[in-house]
Amino acid sequence: MTQSQARQPLVDARTLVVKIGSALITNNGTGLDLDAINSWAQQLAQLIASGRRVLLVSSGAIACGMQQLGWPKRPGSIPELQAAAAVGQMGLAQTYQQAFGAHGIRTAQILLTHEDLADRTRYLNARATISTLLDLGVLPIINENDTVATAEIRFGDNDTLGALVANLIEADALIILTDQEGLYTADPRKDASATLVSLGNAGDEQYEQMAGGSGTHVGTGGMITKIWAAKRAARSGAHTVIASGRTANALPRLLAGELLGTLLVASQQPLAARKQWLADHLQLAGRIQLDAGASKALQAGSSLLPVGVTRVDGEFERGSVVACLNEVGEEIARGLINYASSEARRIAGCPSSEIEARLGYLDSPELIHRDNLVLV
Repeated sequence: MTQSQARQPLVDARTLVVKIGSALITNNGTGLDLDAINSWAQQLAQLIASGRRVLLVSSGAIACGMQQLGWPKRPGSIPELQAAAAVGQMGLAQTYQQAFGAHGIRTAQILLTHEDLADRTRYLNARATISTLLDLGVLPIINENDTVATAEIRFGDNDTLGALVANLIEADALIILTDQEGLYTADPRKDASATLVSLGNAGDEQYEQMAGGSGTHVGTGGMITKIWAAKRAARSGAHTVIASGRTANALPRLLAGELLGTLLVASQQPLAARKQWLADHLQLAGRIQLDAGASKALQAGSSLLPVGVTRVDGEFERGSVVACLNEVGEEIARGLINYASSEARRIAGCPSSEIEARLGYLDSPELIHRDNLVLV
């Protein structure tokens, strides 16, 4: 396959998630870059005018708030980070409303946490709301709800959120605009021999090795989170492009098939919606340790039976999402468990025929049915 042929899915893409990083939005933390924001609004307006459905995942609330509060560097305390997010979100939303309004595009602000996408009902509500906005011709602008979420501020990033949104709406492509040209074979700031990777497969482990840490003091991600995001987006069949947001007219050029940035192709078949939701859980209720036989059976497509479980960690209720670990402690699957943690411990290692004798009832012969389990 030639480079041009590999880019054809981008040309044909009808539903897009575009993520713009903090360093770009705030010009490396000096304040909202209005010229850049107006340029992206113009580019996105072109894509929308061509009939594409577009969602924007925007970082920048904390960085914008830091600038308005006169803080030169990102604070370490959670209350200060939440205060910065609260201040910055106001300015960011207003700026986007004005920028897109100039092109006759209505915008809607959606603030999410990972918990919103971990709860099945809230997940479906978010999906329905976003789909309705797109049907109404409104541009959803999505950010993490940093004013109330603590774990996401410490460990979260909007690259991951962009991938989760791509999965949520089954987007054709995820475009991550950053302050780098794309993925390099090594850090180009440290290695002059580093070359740009223009095409690859999402999930290829060598790209994780190539990626480094956070590139700026403004954001919390880095190239590694973009590689992980591409791997996650590929679960629903979305291709990912990592490109420089400072390249003139980057978005229309990318969607015209121009060879900009790094394209990471989704080579696997999309997961069914239910299993995709399971795979996207970032916060799991517990862990189930398996023996070698159970690990092999799961990877062959079987359900998880109690007899193959050697240990149960965590406290959880029936129907919770748990991780399944192989005999050396590596996560190989996750799924909806049919028994609470206290019950799972009592039946761990026993044949299904003994469940009723141990618990006094039989809910299901499987600890996790294969229809509620996904390999990761």
